[in-house]
Amino acid sequence: MTRESRGGEGIGSGAGGVGDAVGWSVVEAAVPELARRVRERFGVHRHHVLATVRKDGAPRLTGLEADFRHGELWLGMMTGSRKAADLRRDPRFSLHANPGPGTDLAGGDVRVSGRAVEVTDPDQVARYAAAVKPPESFHLFRAELTEVVRTSTEPPYLVVETWAPGRGPRTIRRTSNDPARQGD
Repeated sequence: MTRESRGGEGIGSGAGGVGDAVGWSVVEAAVPELARRVRERFGVHRHHVLATVRKDGAPRLTGLEADFRHGELWLGMMTGSRKAADLRRDPRFSLHANPGPGTDLAGGDVRVSGRAVEVTDPDQVARYAAAVKPPESFHLFRAELTEVVRTSTEPPYLVVETWAPGRGPRTIRRTSNDPARQGD
């Protein structure tokens, strides 16, 4: 049987209507437990999978090191990379945490989506570079999130936790015996 629960309808510190994009610190304030689990999952492995939109509209999947620092989720990439060009042209992205080996979904399967905002302020770039010490010049983007998703198992259920600004948290528990979901 599918079971669904919804939490509150956002927070009062800048989480606007549905579709707005927010920084990582807003996610942490709105849904601290989900944010903690998502951040921990990203922390298990160094490399993750970034989806961007190519010039022709097709998806591009590439590896990326994501970094949670100073209350933000940062996306750093080589100067002149195609993923940077994609994000400059169309800032929409999804970032999927490296699932690691096996099929047990240990720690859950997580993904965040939103818009990437290029950071060009020399002081901000220098602050980031001083902390991260990248091996070469780089493009730096700050993630503004429109959705956070964690999928995990709690036998006999598959559990899908989602959050979006202005919508509040939502949890769906289902089994393979449930009727197919329509919509959403």
